[in-house]
Amino acid sequence: MILGIGTDLCDIRRIEKTLARFGERFLDRLYSDNERAKAFRRPNPAASLAQSFAAKEACAKALGTGFRNGVFWRDMVVANHPSGQPFMQITGGALRRLNELTPPGMRTAVHVTQSDEYPMANAVVVIEAVGAKSTAHDDP
Repeated sequence: MILGIGTDLCDIRRIEKTLARFGERFLDRLYSDNERAKAFRRPNPAASLAQSFAAKEACAKALGTGFRNGVFWRDMVVANHPSGQPFMQITGGALRRLNELTPPGMRTAVHVTQSDEYPMANAVVVIEAVGAKSTAHDDP
């Protein structure tokens, strides 16, 4: 059962400008150490940061709260499986909201897809409730 769907577009040029203007302050406010490390291993870190930005926005939309009611940027972290497939690590207020959405006796799977084509990055997040004994993929 689908509990929430969110999507977002992010202009990579906006991230480039914000990064140039605010640097560490911007990075510390929005991104985990792992998201930052992944981004700065790439030729254009802003593209990776924009994908994560879009995924966080999409996740907040899928949760139905946006960035309010205790849901913060760093509550949602984009990580990758060894295959490269992205997934969301959800903590804090975002996890509380996810737990509120989850029907009794079920668990959730949070699906993420990201893409970029300069100057835009996008992400889609789908939150799914699955049976407790389902073989559906759960992310750590």
